[in-house]
This record gives sequence, structure tokens and C-alpha cells, in this order.
Amino acid sequence: MVLVTMEPGVMLLMAFAVVFAGVSKGGFGSGAAFASAAILALVMDPGAALALMLPLLMLIDLVTLPPFWRRWSWSETRVLVLGAVPGVALGAILLNWANADILRLLIGVIAMAFVVWQAATRGGWIAPGKRGMPLWGGWLAGSVAGFTSFISHAGGPVAAVYLLARGLGKTPYQATTVLVFGLINLLKIGPYAAMGLITAQTLTLSALLVPFALIGAWLGVKAHFLVSERAFFALTYVLLTITGARLIYMALM
Repeated sequence: MVLVTMEPGVMLLMAFAVVFAGVSKGGFGSGAAFASAAILALVMDPGAALALMLPLLMLIDLVTLPPFWRRWSWSETRVLVLGAVPGVALGAILLNWANADILRLLIGVIAMAFVVWQAATRGGWIAPGKRGMPLWGGWLAGSVAGFTSFISHAGGPVAAVYLLARGLGKTPYQATTVLVFGLINLLKIGPYAAMGLITAQTLTLSALLVPFALIGAWLGVKAHFLVSERAFFALTYVLLTITGARLIYMALM
């Protein structure tokens, strides 16, 4: 089975999606990196898009973790990752049941919900949380993050709400985010492989896109100091709105 046509326009879109994931993770946390899977789902089977992105996201996690080595909060990491286990299991059950159109619909809805949530929090309509949130909130946040990460690589936003509410500083927050999703991505390998999502074809495409993941991670570190977070996320919201709307349309038509 051919996963995706090798037309120049399609390959350019795939390269852009992977670079974008690297920039997001390398310079602006992991919250917007899931846009890459949504973009890829426009041109290939959504399940294959998730499987293709998983090794690349893990690679980006690996190369962006050393600068923050041991600067993470281990207590927060442990709570989120342990909480993610049942979320990953539930995501596996759903993904095993869902067909391509249902998966496109889910990814599209998550993309649009992310934009609405971010607009509401930045507009002051929703308070992201207060310091002193109990650790049990991490179990719930971890479960939701594990679930959304499994079905769309979109666990970042809910984890961010919890970590920010715990009052972590900028560096511990970034380090904890990278470590948490590096570990959650490890949890996803077995189920993805058992479900037949990870194949020789997805691994081959992932290998071809490795340079773009590395370039994106490098650009993300540079962009962190040169591009405002406001500008980056403004672009992200536009991409997610267009992509989410298109996926929902494709699923329902």
C-alpha cells in the first residue's frame, strides 16, 4: 500500500510539517507540535501520519533534552507520566476502533478546540489555573494528555495547564515538558506497532524526514531568541484553524 504520493508539493508539505514540529518543540514548548500530524493527515491516512511522526517527535525530544538535563521537576514528571498510562490505553482502544474518517474528525476537532482554548485563555475568559493545584490534578491531566497524545500527538496543552498551575519556572517547565512527552512517546511505541500503524513504509518515510526534524529543532532554539512567542502562535492558530476545518470537512463529506 502506498501511504502517500511522492509529488513535489506533497513532499514539501511533509517537510514543512516536520520542520514545524521541530521549531515548536525546540523553541516554544511542545504545545503546538501536534499541528504536524494534523497537516500530514490532509495528504495521507491519519493513522499512518501518527505513526510517521512518532519517531520524529522522539528524535526531537532526544536532541532538545540535553540542554535542560536534570533541570526538570521529577515529582511533576512522575505524576503526569503515571497518569498518562490509562489515557494511552484508552486512546489505543479508540484508535483501534476508529476508521480514517473518524480519526480525521477527532484530530480536526482537537485542532479547533486548541485554537478556541488558547484564544479564551489569552483573552482572559478562562483562567488556566491557580498555583497550588494538588498533585492529583496531575493524574487527571496526565490521563487526558496520554489520551490526546495517543490519538493526535496533542497532549501538550493540558499538560501545560497543569505545569503552569504548579508554578514552575521557565527552565523547569521546558525541561519537564520535554521529558514528560519523551516518556509518553515511549509508551506509545508498543501499541502503535501492535496495531500495525508502524510499518516499514512509515519508518522509511520517517527516516527520509529526519534531516527536517533536526533542522526544525535547531531553528526552534534560534527562533526562541529571535521570534516572539505571540507571532509564532499566531501562525500556529491560523494553520490549525485551516487544517482542522479541512479535516472535519474531509471526514463529513
